[in-house]
Amino acid sequence: MKLADIGFGNMVNTDRIVAVVSADAAPTKRIIAAAKEKSLAVDATCGKKTKTVIIMDSGHVILSAKSSDRLEKKSAEDGEEEED
Repeated sequence: MKLADIGFGNMVNTDRIVAVVSADAAPTKRIIAAAKEKSLAVDATCGKKTKTVIIMDSGHVILSAKSSDRLEKKSAEDGEEEED
């Protein structure tokens, strides 16, 4: 199991991620609204603006204040450390 930092000390299992998308698009906002209705939304923004939405294979939708570029870069850095 590999964990990725999504900000503010929160981690997510990378093996279960289906998609990482920007929070600005209208379809993404609908996904967030539907997840909140079903109690499947996890807000990991600590009150900051949502920049990235992580969709999990379990149907959970995780909201992150980090941009997808920063998440990708941090994940790549963590991968390099593990190979050493």
